[in-house]
Amino acid sequence: MTREKIVLRIRRQDEPGKPTRWEEFALPYRPNMNIISCLMEIQKNPVTASGQATTPVVWECSCLEHVCGSCSMVINGKARQSCSTLVDKLEDGPITLEPLTKFPVIRDLQVDRSRLFQDLKKVKAWIPIDGTYPMGPGPRLDQKTTEIRYKLSTCMSCAVCMEVCPQYNERSSFVGPSVLNQVRLMNLHPTGKLNRDERLETIMGDGGITDCGNAQNCVKACPKNIPLTESIADLGRQTTIHGLLGWLMP
Repeated sequence: MTREKIVLRIRRQDEPGKPTRWEEFALPYRPNMNIISCLMEIQKNPVTASGQATTPVVWECSCLEHVCGSCSMVINGKARQSCSTLVDKLEDGPITLEPLTKFPVIRDLQVDRSRLFQDLKKVKAWIPIDGTYPMGPGPRLDQKTTEIRYKLSTCMSCAVCMEVCPQYNERSSFVGPSVLNQVRLMNLHPTGKLNRDERLETIMGDGGITDCGNAQNCVKACPKNIPLTESIADLGRQTTIHGLLGWLMP
C-alpha cells in the first residue's frame, strides 16, 4: 500500500538547557525521499500538521552522499545517517526524529560533537608531516595493509558508534570506538608509526581502551561497516606488548 503522506514527529529544543517538545509535520508523499529531503520540505513551509506556524527545524548536513557524517540523528529509535535513510524503507506510520543523546543539543536535531574532535586531538589522529617541502612518494604499503587502512579510513566521525556504545556517556571519559579506530589507522601508516608509542600510552590511560566493555554495538551500527571490534582487539594486543616492553626495559 502506497503512503498518501509522510508524517514526521520531531523532538525540538530551542537552545541548550531549554525544555524539549514534540512537533508533528505532514508532507505529501513522493517516492525515493530521504529524511533530509523531508526536512528540506518542512524548511520551505514550517507549519505543523495541525496548521500552526512554527520555526524551521534545525539539523546538520553537508555532502548528502553518505560521506561527511554530519547528518546523524536518531530515526525511529535507531541512530543512523538521515541522508541515506529512505522513507520507503521505513515502516508505515509516523517517523520519529530525535537528536543524538550522547552529545549536548545545540538546537533541535543539531548537537555539539566537540568532545569527539577533542579526543581525536588527544590521541594525535593525524600523520606528522608539515607539508612545507616535497618529500617524494614515501614508503610503499603492502596490499593487505593498504586494504585494511582503506576500510578504516572510511570513518566519517558520524558518532553513530558513540551513540550506541553503553560506555560512552557524560559520566565516562571513554574516547569511544571511532577514536580508537583512528589510532589503529594512524599506527598502520609508515610515518604515523613515529607517534605510535605516544598514541598507545594515551589510550592506555584514563578513558582509553580498558574502558571498552565489548558490547559490540558499535560494529553493528557503523554506517560504513568498519570492523571496529577488530580495531579495538588489535589495539588491545598493541597496548599489551607496549606495556610489557616498557616494564621489561624501563
